[in-house]
Amino acid sequence: MSRVKRPKFKGHIVIIGGGPGGTACALALQSLAAEMEREIKITIVEGKLFTGEQHYNQCIGVLSPPLPQLLEEALGVPFPDYLCQRTIKRYILHTENEHITVADEENPSFALRRIQYDTYMLKTVQERGINVVHARAVDLEFHQDRVVIYTENLPLEAEVVVGAFGLDEGSASMFTRHTSYQPPQALGSIVTKVHPQPEEMGDFAMGIHAFLPCHPGIEFGGITPKENYLAINIAGGNVDTNLMKYFLTLPMVKKVLSLQKPLSTNHRNDFHFFKGRFPTSLAKGYYGDRYLTVGDAAGLVRAFKGKGITSAVQSGIRAAETILTVGTTKKAFHNHYRTANQDIIRDLPYGRAIRLLTIALARFHLLDPVLRAAEENQQLRTALFEAVSAHAPYRDVVQRSFRPHTLWSILRNL
Repeated sequence: MSRVKRPKFKGHIVIIGGGPGGTACALALQSLAAEMEREIKITIVEGKLFTGEQHYNQCIGVLSPPLPQLLEEALGVPFPDYLCQRTIKRYILHTENEHITVADEENPSFALRRIQYDTYMLKTVQERGINVVHARAVDLEFHQDRVVIYTENLPLEAEVVVGAFGLDEGSASMFTRHTSYQPPQALGSIVTKVHPQPEEMGDFAMGIHAFLPCHPGIEFGGITPKENYLAINIAGGNVDTNLMKYFLTLPMVKKVLSLQKPLSTNHRNDFHFFKGRFPTSLAKGYYGDRYLTVGDAAGLVRAFKGKGITSAVQSGIRAAETILTVGTTKKAFHNHYRTANQDIIRDLPYGRAIRLLTIALARFHLLDPVLRAAEENQQLRTALFEAVSAHAPYRDVVQRSFRPHTLWSILRNL
């Protein structure tokens, strides 16, 4: 039997971004190259300084399945249990007048500080001998036989460049100027935190509170427990500090926070607001000759909930496999990388449908009967958990939600 010939890639791969997608891609490239007995060079370009917590990422920081297995089995990296501050086994969904607890005891998520996870992964990369350039990439040149990456302190030449820069506008503009890349659509997010008294943190031990208000400017909000504080976030097309202040005054939010009087600061870092974004669609031109993007930069995330860290790691691993086993051309990326990510891509329309339906139901105060119906309908309760946790494809959520018995339960509770 004749063996299939594979391209003998021996070039230099430059990865712009040292977050979850970039580090996963680098580690997967190194591991696969060793397995294939290939000599390659890998460089990560990262402008942020994670060590010492000098820079932050406005990510809530929840690690969802199957991330532990991906790290340990696909990358050979021990899962950082010691960084996990809370084990998340349940979500408490709140509408204007109802709430319900949905849970999965067997497949928990883990809440941590995102900056600490990024530090851990970038340190692992460096310990394994992968070069890290601490500088921002400022421009690109694409040539027939190479890519030139200009950074703040030295130029780099590579056979292929991987964009793992999240939604960083400066990095995205470089790719937009020189390729067909267009960044994904995105929702805005405002994040803050509050430090309850130590004895009060136990009430938030293993659950994330998710809120679906009827306000047209807020698609959803959340309260996520960390070690000694609560991370609070809202998301929407044009969220701002005024909307966050409004959200914190909602009765359903005040009840959870046990705030029966005007907000007061009991910690120097309480109620400082930070702004971020997360993608809600697939990027255009997210791959081409000698380049591809991963994670948030590609829009390869679950369309409603995000699950950004896990999806970034998955797409980073798939990018590495494509580069080393298929090639670095647009055709190679189309045939292999796009195909490898079909589990995410095909689920995007279902995620958008769930998102739009949820917004419409919230605006017309129709989510209350949905939650009441879920109390008596196990399939609907499971669908709600899968929708808010992104543990299952949204196609499954849609199928569970629109079964005759489930619809009848909702109608009876109107």
